[in-house]
Amino acid sequence: MPTRNSSDLLVIGAGVVGAACAYYAARRGLRVTVLDRGSVAGGTTGAGEGNLLVSDKEPGPELQLALLSTQLWRDLAEVLPSRIEYEAKGGLVVASDRTGLAALQEYAARQSAAGVTADVVPGERLRDLEPQLAPGLAGGVHYPQDAQVQPALAAAHLLRAAGDRVSLRLGEEVTRILAGTRGEVRGVRTPSGDLHARHVVNAAGTWGGELARLAGVTLPVLPRRGFVLVTEPLPRLVRHKVYAADYVADVASDSAALQTSAVVEGTPAGPVLIGASRERVGFDRTPSVAALRRLAAQAVRLFPALAAVRAVRTYAGFRPYLPDHLPAIGPDPRRPGLLHACGHEGAGIGLAPATGRIIAELLTGGQLPLDITPFRPDRFGGGVAG
Repeated sequence: MPTRNSSDLLVIGAGVVGAACAYYAARRGLRVTVLDRGSVAGGTTGAGEGNLLVSDKEPGPELQLALLSTQLWRDLAEVLPSRIEYEAKGGLVVASDRTGLAALQEYAARQSAAGVTADVVPGERLRDLEPQLAPGLAGGVHYPQDAQVQPALAAAHLLRAAGDRVSLRLGEEVTRILAGTRGEVRGVRTPSGDLHARHVVNAAGTWGGELARLAGVTLPVLPRRGFVLVTEPLPRLVRHKVYAADYVADVASDSAALQTSAVVEGTPAGPVLIGASRERVGFDRTPSVAALRRLAAQAVRLFPALAAVRAVRTYAGFRPYLPDHLPAIGPDPRRPGLLHACGHEGAGIGLAPATGRIIAELLTGGQLPLDITPFRPDRFGGGVAG
């Protein structure tokens, strides 16, 4: 007989990935409790731009996950109309010279072979898509599958749409993973008491490594800091998600040093968002003047009209980085009953629906939509401690 403190599934983390796991699990008939030591979307999700990208992903497992999520986000936009500010705006990646354009075209050709829609745009046609774009660029590639949501709204409305099969417990920190005599997961401990379930999903984002340690397993999640500049509200200055081709290399880089490559996009509310910086500095939130200046200068090079626009605020977030740039998704064979759904780095919002659906299918014996072997949580080695 179910009790107040028992569920079929405990999801740790109320960001968009945790919300998607809860949503799809509830649709499969499971009773789910979502815990977070903070608020809904209070971590990485709330500091995100809402990118739903295929354009920045090399052919391979992550791109397959992104293509599945692209369709699932379209479906969710029908279920949650207007509430999540879904925009199928498309992306535009630009190159400043012929050498960069040749490399970008080769990259796009490989993506096209993997199922991405990628249309080469010659330099003289770029301003048909973006009238305010700087003149003289060599060309670019248009990605109509790229889109955007408002991430905090997406997380909140996914949890709401899951209905009464999902209960939400905020401000509760997990201090221990409870285990049975054979090491199997039995639930979690919080300062307000124990919660019981046969399955626990680690959707703790940047803190996924800490939660894994509570379960006695290793998952080497590290924070990768990024800043976003927000301008004053404007008439629609930027129509697509626009960035220079070197952004892709920054995403794939293993460097801990500061890297910046401007990603510029408008929003329905009017402000323009300008990212993206990357650096590994732990959980230091101190504003980096160097990073912000570089982002602003790069954005102005793409859109000269931004030189006369005020930046009204900035915010920082931490991407959950794993060494091979792939998330950890699925059951952890080192701790039966523990599943991971974290380590998505800067792609968590875009990859959330596919991740949530995979977790739900695993828990209910359904058919997996793709091969999840590359996302195995134990691929980095390490056994069970204690």
